[in-house]
Amino acid sequence: MASSSCKHHGVSGAETNKIQSVSRMEGDSVTLNTDVTDVHEDDDILWNFGAKKIAEINIATGIFITNDDVLDGRFRDRLKLDDQTGSLTITNITTQHTGVYKLEIRGQKLSLKTFSVSVYARLPVPVISSNTSQCSSSSSSSQQNCSLLCSVVNVGHVTLSWYKGNSLLSSISVSDLSISLSLPLEVEYQEKNSYSCVINNPITNQTTHLDINKLCQPCSECQGQCCATSEAVIRLVLSALVGVATVFFLVYDITSTSGGDKKRIS
Repeated sequence: MASSSCKHHGVSGAETNKIQSVSRMEGDSVTLNTDVTDVHEDDDILWNFGAKKIAEINIATGIFITNDDVLDGRFRDRLKLDDQTGSLTITNITTQHTGVYKLEIRGQKLSLKTFSVSVYARLPVPVISSNTSQCSSSSSSSQQNCSLLCSVVNVGHVTLSWYKGNSLLSSISVSDLSISLSLPLEVEYQEKNSYSCVINNPITNQTTHLDINKLCQPCSECQGQCCATSEAVIRLVLSALVGVATVFFLVYDITSTSGGDKKRIS
C-alpha cells in the first residue's frame, strides 16, 4: 500500500462522468482502470455493477474487499483489485458480465467514471451445405444452379453474410441470444468465382470458404432423363421376382397336396 507520505496522483486529474466502452470475448480478462497512480489514504474507492457494490478500497478504515457472491455469484473467483491503483480486473469473463460498471473515488474531490462492458460469445464456424439432393427433369434451372445454405447455431448479436470474392452478396443480423441462423445462396455449377460465408460480431469473425467442386456437382443426363426409366425397370424386375416366387409356392403346394391324396388312395 502507498504510505501517507506518497504523493497523491490521479484523483485531481481523473475525468468526471466519462463513459468508456469496452468489448471482450468470453473467457478473456478485462481491466477497468482508475487512472490513479497511487491510492491515497484519504481515498474511498467504490466499484459498482449496476446498483450492486462489487469492490471497495478505504485505507483509513482498512477496507479492501471484493464482493464475489453478489448477483447469484456471477463474479465468484473472478474479481481482482489492485491495491496500488484501485483498478478492477474481471477474469474469465462471460456474457453475464455485460453491463455498466461505475467507479466512484471520494478523496480530495469526487471523481466518477463509467465503463460500458460488452462481452461476446465465441463464434462457431459456419457450415455450408447443398440443398440440391436430386435433379428435376421438369426444370432446366435445376440443371444450371446449385442451391446452398450457410448455417450457424446457438449465436447472438452476430451478422451472417455471403461474399463473392470481397463483395458482399447478402447478410442477416440478429440481436437475440442462442438462436440458429441460415442464409441461402444460388450459384452456377462449376463456377470459377470464389464464395465464402462469414459470421461476425463487433470484435471477431469466422469464415468458411465454399468448395464448389465438392458441393455443386452438375446433374448427369441420366439423372435428368433416364433415372425415371431405371426406377421403372427396377420396379418391374421386383414385380417379376415376386410373381415367380408366388407361382413356385403354388406349384409346390399343389404337388404336396396331390402326393398326399395318392398315399391315402393306396
